[in-house]
Amino acid sequence: MLQNGGGTMAAAESVVKETTTQGFIKDVIEASKKQPVLVDFWAPWCGPCKQLTPILEKAVKSAKGKVKLAKMNIDEHPAIPGQMGIQSIPAVIAFSNGQPVDGFMGALPESQVMAFLERLTKGAVGAEERDLMKAADEALAAGDTAGAANLYGQLLTQDSGNVAALAGLARCYVLTGALEQAKQTLAMVPEGKRNETAVAAARAALEVAEQAKAVGPIDELERKVAANPLDHQARFDLATALNAKGKRNEAANHLLEIVKRDRKWNDDGARKQLVQFFEAWGFTDPSTVEGRKRLSSILFS
Repeated sequence: MLQNGGGTMAAAESVVKETTTQGFIKDVIEASKKQPVLVDFWAPWCGPCKQLTPILEKAVKSAKGKVKLAKMNIDEHPAIPGQMGIQSIPAVIAFSNGQPVDGFMGALPESQVMAFLERLTKGAVGAEERDLMKAADEALAAGDTAGAANLYGQLLTQDSGNVAALAGLARCYVLTGALEQAKQTLAMVPEGKRNETAVAAARAALEVAEQAKAVGPIDELERKVAANPLDHQARFDLATALNAKGKRNEAANHLLEIVKRDRKWNDDGARKQLVQFFEAWGFTDPSTVEGRKRLSSILFS
């Protein structure tokens, strides 16, 4: 086990290396005939270089051998950057088949570096992660929370900051009733990414699940609504309880009924709750699509 793990780590490390004027032909020109090689021209005094290099290393290691990184200190090895006309750093030049084919200047954020690698490798970089995410999302949609959680966990093992995987894992916890774990998972999302669509959807799902804990049993609420169809609070609570059981269409029907009977009830509460349901279900969910159509027909008829 330890030997295998060490071998994996060694393989990951080998895709990143320091290169020299003497080693440039082997490390870059020859190596790029097998897979693209990025050359990171940097210097110890360069602040932006210190920001970019860790991002480059992380991105290249996550590419699992589809691309390599050669770092060149221009103070110690000025000849190559001089020949290539590198006048400001950080500068990243991509080589493929022995030739420079693309590049960028300055310290880009991780998302743009990944996009650069995907373009350079014609989508090969990131394909495995996209496939794994798609499989996880499909498992979650099919109700296989255990399978989905396992797949999201694999993604997070590769990248603990994968926001979409954190959001997906939080939704798994919500569906299994582990609301505290869902909260803890969402708390791991960086502040600047908490309004991303996947995170907002997971947060909405958590809020709706917490609301459901405060309402009564479904059969009791159904009796109340049957006895008094104008008991909007009971109908509202019934919709919340039904949604918690995965009965989305039935939940939407009751909220739409309130909107139809009394749009202003509880400060437009039924419509607002329905919109929150839509966010929690996801914009492409069939219940969301149908519910939005029906809501629009009521509001604009």
